[in-house]
Amino acid sequence: MSRIAFGSCSDHPYVAPFMYVFDGSHLYFLSTKYGRKMAYFENDPRVLVEIEEYAPDLSGFTFVSLQGRLEEVPDHEQKRAARERFVALIRDRGLPSRVLTAFGHTPEDAPEVILGDERAMVWRLEDVRDIVALKNG
Repeated sequence: MSRIAFGSCSDHPYVAPFMYVFDGSHLYFLSTKYGRKMAYFENDPRVLVEIEEYAPDLSGFTFVSLQGRLEEVPDHEQKRAARERFVALIRDRGLPSRVLTAFGHTPEDAPEVILGDERAMVWRLEDVRDIVALKNG
């Protein structure tokens, strides 16, 4: 999981959780086409992305934050490749089917529904300006 902080629509930032995949060069996110995040994205796509990992007993942790800009992926093949990575993530990690509700689907759907349905936008993090990372343990 990651968190994306949007900030230019009001006096206070808006933070939302997002699943992500990484292709070796870029982070990708799937976003439903509704909700508060859409107004923030349309107003200003500059964001801060935060990713963290903790040991179950909190004895160790890693986090990274990246300042950049979200961009909707326009290319059909790039979108398909990102969607395939999300399906693999869900399958490989054995995530419950209710995770599909984060992408606008129902828990009854198979993860592959992500491949053929455009309910969710594919965003890519671009123009990363600042990276802060910390590891303990």
